[in-house]
Amino acid sequence: MNLNKSNEAVHRLHDLLETKYKLYNRVNFIEADPVSIPHRFTKKQDIEIAGFLAATLAWGNRKTIIKNALQLMEWMDEAPHQFIVGHTKAQQKPFLKFVHRTFNGHDAIFFLNALKKIYTNHQSMEVVFNAGISPQAATIKPALVHFRDYFLSTPHLSRSEKHLSNPEAKSSAKRLCMFLRWMVRPQAGGVDFGIWQHIQPSQLCLPLDVHTGRVSRELGLLQRQQNDWQAVEEVTQALKQFDAKDPVKYDFALFGLGVNGEI
Repeated sequence: MNLNKSNEAVHRLHDLLETKYKLYNRVNFIEADPVSIPHRFTKKQDIEIAGFLAATLAWGNRKTIIKNALQLMEWMDEAPHQFIVGHTKAQQKPFLKFVHRTFNGHDAIFFLNALKKIYTNHQSMEVVFNAGISPQAATIKPALVHFRDYFLSTPHLSRSEKHLSNPEAKSSAKRLCMFLRWMVRPQAGGVDFGIWQHIQPSQLCLPLDVHTGRVSRELGLLQRQQNDWQAVEEVTQALKQFDAKDPVKYDFALFGLGVNGEI
């Protein structure tokens, strides 16, 4: 963050972020956003699986993201956890036709197999993320790295690895950061779920994309020009000055300001 800002300017920025956070952290935000996919369910494992797949597809046009994620839910008979645990290879055949940008049918079937491994061995996807992070960790980076390694232990084509971002390779890991925001942040506003307890909101990192990156730079929260993991850590640290316990709540404000052309 630009340390040359006056106290008055910092207070104005804080007020702006708080105001826009409260404006966009509302249930009427859900319908037009990929988070609407996990909101179709109430069972914890269904929310996790639907959220993870929706987040994985979350690049490009939001209407297309939602449409394609709904297609996956339909092929899972609107019961993601039951399908993942019990499905056969024959039931994977429709997924071979799936295409979302560069995510294709082979990627989809790999994801089904990797998720089946997770839920055959664990009650929740949360367990895999938790195994990679301690309460003392400053950020979720080690959890992301551990989850990626575990997920990729399922046989797959090398092309599928690009759909699981790697912060150790400097990726911003926007989609994984967004997924963890959904699972970890409290549900007070009705958008996020707050169904995971081990990872703390203070450890979350901003889902950095074109919109949030541009707005963060305009507001002086981010100096780095690349949207990489270093930038994620820089902007998240800046946001902690306004709310150390829940810095990523301002994702609502930054995304809303950007996508609605306010900045």
